[in-house]
Amino acid sequence: VRKFVLDFFFEEKQNLRFDVGIPGKKCGNIIFTAEELSNCRDIATMQLCANKLDKKDFFGKSDPFLVFYRSNEDGTFTICHKTEVIKNTLNPVWQPFTIPVRALCNGDYDRTVKVDVYDWDRNGSHDFIGEFTTSYREFSRGQSQFNVYEVKKEKRTGNTYSLQHLSNPSQPTSLHYMSPYQMNAYAMALKAVGEIIQDYDSDKMFPAYGFGAKLPPDGKISHVFPLNSNSENPNCVGIEGVLEAYFQSLRTVQLYGPTNFAPVINQVARCAEDVTDGSQYFVLLMITDGVISDMVQTKEAVVNAAALPMSIIIVGVGPAEFDAMEELDGDEVRVSSKGRIAERDIVQFVPFRDYIDRQGNQVLSMARLAKDVLAEIPEQLLGFMKTRDIEPQPALPTSSTTTTAPLGLNNLCI
Repeated sequence: VRKFVLDFFFEEKQNLRFDVGIPGKKCGNIIFTAEELSNCRDIATMQLCANKLDKKDFFGKSDPFLVFYRSNEDGTFTICHKTEVIKNTLNPVWQPFTIPVRALCNGDYDRTVKVDVYDWDRNGSHDFIGEFTTSYREFSRGQSQFNVYEVKKEKRTGNTYSLQHLSNPSQPTSLHYMSPYQMNAYAMALKAVGEIIQDYDSDKMFPAYGFGAKLPPDGKISHVFPLNSNSENPNCVGIEGVLEAYFQSLRTVQLYGPTNFAPVINQVARCAEDVTDGSQYFVLLMITDGVISDMVQTKEAVVNAAALPMSIIIVGVGPAEFDAMEELDGDEVRVSSKGRIAERDIVQFVPFRDYIDRQGNQVLSMARLAKDVLAEIPEQLLGFMKTRDIEPQPALPTSSTTTTAPLGLNNLCI
């Protein structure tokens, strides 16, 4: 709970040593998190009470106490305050306490603050009662009136809490980290798939969108925004243009949760709805770390899109479990929503980690990835054309200088 404030000297090597437990014995792990402190000097004094908490003790009521967590720059949560235990009550009133605002949220009034409610047990195995999230700005509004929060009872697991899409691209631990020496996994996946499929696009203009970020200047959260910041024309020139827009976007937006897939899928589906005569076919490439917050809406979006001239490629990056992505890939069981089954399988998912060359050869990794994710596209395109009785168009006459033919695959959306 205690925070240690250290002066940082850029020009010096500052060694830190931590001694815990009995020398020579493995006593667990230390999780060390550092963050530059803001200049905020505000002090917050607050008091909380609760009503009708769950009864956890067999021979009594509950012995509730609160644990406050601040969110860090890397998306994790760490404890910043614990209240005292109030014995044998479901309606506790805790003593007022004072805490520096920068300890609570580093001076960012809108940064998430999470509060867990526990029932104290003598043996240390405290029972989880519930949780709620807020911010210091919301807390501060309660100075002249009560703030009321619903304690949600979903049990969280583990000791580290993830807040989606709060990783900092400037940190090497981020999947979006822009190293001067090599491409990150997002860029590699984009380049691998894009450079092959772009040859089937007639104008090489690719609409590219991001999802899950706070946008400047007002910090509004968006689940589908153009990477080039041009809402009127999200198109980028070639895959290199998409990569440039991606890197530029990382410098201007703040990655943020929740992570919703449905808005992007529906955005591309609206384009596909306008061209169902077989003259164009749309491919949506989605690159994700596996977190998804709107699974129900995404399944509905996929079912709707399955009736349109489009395919969806999902590339999972990072070490996360991708069970949700596997569920969207209809190889084994076709995706369904509200009793409707997708007309055809249009989703291909692969985890990028399965294709990384052990010798660090990025070119080979990208080639392996592109081969697998694009394998199902021709059959998916033909499947749509056949169900709509759309015949292939005859080849155009050739000249002595050029050879052209109408291409069914005409749009890559990223």
